[in-house]
Amino acid sequence: MPSKAIFVSVQAHNFCLNEQQQALFESCNANAEVGAAASFVGLVRAENNIMETGQSHSGELRALYIEHYPAMTELVLRRLCEEASEKWQLITCRVIHRVGTIPIGEQIVLVMVGAKHRAAAFAACEFIMDHLKTSAPFWKKAIFEHDEHWVAAKQTDQVKVEQWSE
Repeated sequence: MPSKAIFVSVQAHNFCLNEQQQALFESCNANAEVGAAASFVGLVRAENNIMETGQSHSGELRALYIEHYPAMTELVLRRLCEEASEKWQLITCRVIHRVGTIPIGEQIVLVMVGAKHRAAAFAACEFIMDHLKTSAPFWKKAIFEHDEHWVAAKQTDQVKVEQWSE
């Protein structure tokens, strides 16, 4: 897949889902082989199972703070898109991940793909999201009413990634 069909952005500001979908469709329309588009949008949720390590916290979750390694993050995300593109013959791929302080209810991540067939589009979207959670250099801090804690990686995310190699 030509590199111009992959779009990756790590940004502090929120993204407009409609604009991103339009950009994906423009990429799809430029290639008559696209038969399916799939997407995933992750939101910061108030219901919190973030503290799997048993740490206690004080008050309700207010926001997440996402930190990243700027020299590597976009490179890792692009490589994930390229790997998915090769595996499922994607025609287009868009990934946006936000950093900084993100309040409850706001968008945090977007993965969109265009492929020839629906099964490939769904699988590639899930593959990218699963790998993004375990291999991209992001660190997450949960900000509560009265305190904050760095969030440990979830074992369930690692198990999900390992299933892709079976």
